[in-house]
Amino acid sequence: MRTPLLVITGVDPVAMDSALMSLAWDLPRAVSVRHRIDPHSQLLTRTVSDASGLLEQEQIQLEHACVSCALREDIMPTLERLARDDRWSAIVSGLPTATEAGQLAHILATDGRLARHLKLSAVLAAVGTGDVVRDLLSDDLLRERDVHTNPDDDRGVGEVACAQIEYADIVVLDADPGAEAADLVHALARPEIPVIVGAAQLDAAALTAQRHQSSLNNTWCSPEFDADLPTLESRHAWRLDLSSPRPFHPDRLLDQIERLGTGPYRSRGSFWVPTRPGDLLEWSGAGGQLSIGGYSPWGRRTPMTRLIFTGLGEAPTELAAAFEDMLLTPTEALLDRHSWDVLEDGLEPWLGDIRDVA
Repeated sequence: MRTPLLVITGVDPVAMDSALMSLAWDLPRAVSVRHRIDPHSQLLTRTVSDASGLLEQEQIQLEHACVSCALREDIMPTLERLARDDRWSAIVSGLPTATEAGQLAHILATDGRLARHLKLSAVLAAVGTGDVVRDLLSDDLLRERDVHTNPDDDRGVGEVACAQIEYADIVVLDADPGAEAADLVHALARPEIPVIVGAAQLDAAALTAQRHQSSLNNTWCSPEFDADLPTLESRHAWRLDLSSPRPFHPDRLLDQIERLGTGPYRSRGSFWVPTRPGDLLEWSGAGGQLSIGGYSPWGRRTPMTRLIFTGLGEAPTELAAAFEDMLLTPTEALLDRHSWDVLEDGLEPWLGDIRDVA
């Protein structure tokens, strides 16, 4: 019998703790485990509780203060240990603040030993409603709120919070955020997933009975997303889907990236450049903070440049023109591919050396 596991993510520790406590109290014989990373001391704190009270509180010195080390050194071993204990019928896990659940879900989907004891039932994104729009669409950095996960963590709050909502099986808001913010959350979330107001309204028993569908989450969140987007029925939020079989020109990408990458909106997707024709490259940003990097080889797939933008109010009219300007022109696209064989293309700081990916 596998133990159901509910995983909570978020960038607001208070909203995460509220969701964790609500679920743990509603489930008979549940155990909760909360992990926190102190990026300054590189300590991981594990707190385990059940209905009887505090069971464990331990600090672990991490080799590196990062999510991968925390998962490997304590989070996954702890979840397996709790699942093997017959005292509990369910586990509610609060991941370190600003952690995305995709890596944990991948481990559980591919590790046969863990899969014999743990069933990932659902991933929840807990959203604090102090200022939802700012959390999702501003240029605030995690380190500015002291919720970064390691000393070198330069991620934006919005990029992480948006990705958590996009990956979640259910989103729980700690209070009514207002119509605009609610529309934005719905626009970001995978279509048809529940968005709940108030942790007390969560149906813990129903959540443990279901099973996390990694394929659905991965399809919606993947940079290689190639399905048609559903119609966005919203009074306040907008979505813009820009795509082309042509790649971005590497020089114009460097010179004009701010035209697409800055602004109070979420942007994500994939692109390619002719100097690295075999590489599917990832684009992920929010509120003016943007990350680009290698994702995977294209393999047998046809390369495509596709970016999806989501925001509030009116969609910026210049996005489509900026996207078109950064692509190869139809004439440039007809050039022999060997004309793009160069030793450097200026993208090395983000994508690595060309020779490393050739």
